[in-house]
Amino acid sequence: MNAAEIRLFLAALTAALSRGQGAAIASVVGVRGSAYRREGTRMLVLDDASQVCMLSGGCLEAEVVEVALEVIRTGVPQLTHYDLSEDATWGLGIGCGGSVDVRVERVDMRDPVTGAWLEVLGRGEAAVLAVPLQGEGKILVRPDGSVAGELDGSLHTFAVEAALERLNLREPRAVTLHTPDGRAVFLDVNTPPPPLVIYGAGHDAVPLAGQAHALGYDVHVIDPREAYLTPTRFPGAALHPLAPEELHEFRMPAHAQVIIMNHHLERDRVCLHHALKSGAQYVGVLGPRSRAEDLLSALQDDGVTFTDQEMTRLRSPVGLRIGAEAPEEVALSILAELMAWRRGYDGGFLNGHAGRIHDAVTHVNET
Repeated sequence: MNAAEIRLFLAALTAALSRGQGAAIASVVGVRGSAYRREGTRMLVLDDASQVCMLSGGCLEAEVVEVALEVIRTGVPQLTHYDLSEDATWGLGIGCGGSVDVRVERVDMRDPVTGAWLEVLGRGEAAVLAVPLQGEGKILVRPDGSVAGELDGSLHTFAVEAALERLNLREPRAVTLHTPDGRAVFLDVNTPPPPLVIYGAGHDAVPLAGQAHALGYDVHVIDPREAYLTPTRFPGAALHPLAPEELHEFRMPAHAQVIIMNHHLERDRVCLHHALKSGAQYVGVLGPRSRAEDLLSALQDDGVTFTDQEMTRLRSPVGLRIGAEAPEEVALSILAELMAWRRGYDGGFLNGHAGRIHDAVTHVNET
């Protein structure tokens, strides 16, 4: 789930609990073959059969709601396997050719691990909720190695180590893993919204910031022209009215992705220097490759050099080749590349791809 979905999910849950309604969380914990969503997708079901968020394109929800209502009534979690193939015996006839495992658990705020997990989601912090798919209990693992809750023996150690390893990936995703003796543990991963830093507040930065915010990015816009930096133009973004000589005052967020689009050679030069030296994971420069090379050459003339590691972060030209022309199309191209880069895909056409749609073609998902 992205940050926007999580906000909707938590708002609905908070409102339901304040009204005294019973609620259950349905989570996709396993996918084989093709399916609409991946592991970690959640749906909230309330005791009046209403639902918030979706697990599929609409084909599973009615069945899952029935299971969730029973779980709310009994308090006993359920793990259900759904066959999405055309000849599914229970008659959905979806034809996706895959299958999905969904775990449903009643929301019990008396459970300290559940409460801590919901707080993590609300604050947008990094953590992993590890839940055995057979048996009881759950633990919450944070990046510093601290753990809330307890699992049995070796299962606890396995879950903690797997969770910490997961958190070290570039974009950790939820997954179900198996212990050497075959026990399944679902790792539900939450990470902070990915930071996107945009140097430049011109007209083409507006759709980029807006689309990024809708996708759940933590958007920052930097520009010395305060008249351009308004909440009306950049709703939901953090605005930083900084001149080039003041960039040192901006603290680059961890794991930041940066787009340089000032349309001003001197500001772009200073911003490129600042971005590559800041530790940002991804630094994209708008415009042709020759423009980025000119900026690097000017910096070299000023005595500025970059390490090989710093240069590997530079992306120019930025964006996927989709024929983008209008600012909204350019924003789509840039964000499509960012998503592919974060998740380990090459951004090519799916046409003719015979394997699972969600399998990464190029594995670049490690730090």
